[in-house]
Amino acid sequence: MTSSDTPERPPAATRRAPQQDRSRATRQRLLDAAVECLVEYGWTGTTVTVVAQRAGVSRGAAQHHFPTREALTTAAVAHVTEVRAADIQRELDALPEGELRTEAVVELIVNWFIGVPFRAALELWVAASADPQLRELVAPLEARTGRRVHQAAVELLGVDESAPGVRETIQATLDMARGLGLANLLSDDSRRRRGIVRQWARVLDTVLTREPPD
Repeated sequence: MTSSDTPERPPAATRRAPQQDRSRATRQRLLDAAVECLVEYGWTGTTVTVVAQRAGVSRGAAQHHFPTREALTTAAVAHVTEVRAADIQRELDALPEGELRTEAVVELIVNWFIGVPFRAALELWVAASADPQLRELVAPLEARTGRRVHQAAVELLGVDESAPGVRETIQATLDMARGLGLANLLSDDSRRRRGIVRQWARVLDTVLTREPPD
């Protein structure tokens, strides 16, 4: 075979692309599996081995992306929180205007604390309360998430946070929503929750001053 017959190798960048795609896909499967395991097995049962098995990858591959269980689970909760934030932006466009808007907003806020992201995060919070090493990872994540949720609530309700009492009212709304999320962990609390959401919407319409429309 002459040199002209030798097949040309693809450029290094072209060869790296499929590897990077596979690496991203593996990482994504691990993050999704970690959230599922946190909800299903709790913190104690969510080991790197269990998550790797759920994701269909080897333990070595899992540890290549996330050396420790703490790194894996905190990354997973951060990821699912980002995904949920994107979903909320889409849901915002579908919210009604007029009298029903506040109630729809409160229901949306409450739903943040009902779904999978909240359940997974809760497992981390409980474990972190007794584990200083994990707490160092979880505390910044929780602070960052809390700021995003607070700001999203301000934008959803269309209020001026500099007005007296508005910030505290927004925080009370989030605390109420978190409590409803906890109440829903053991049994379906939807019937009682609907009445609370409706009443809290009336409270917000009374005490919050909306920004004037542009």
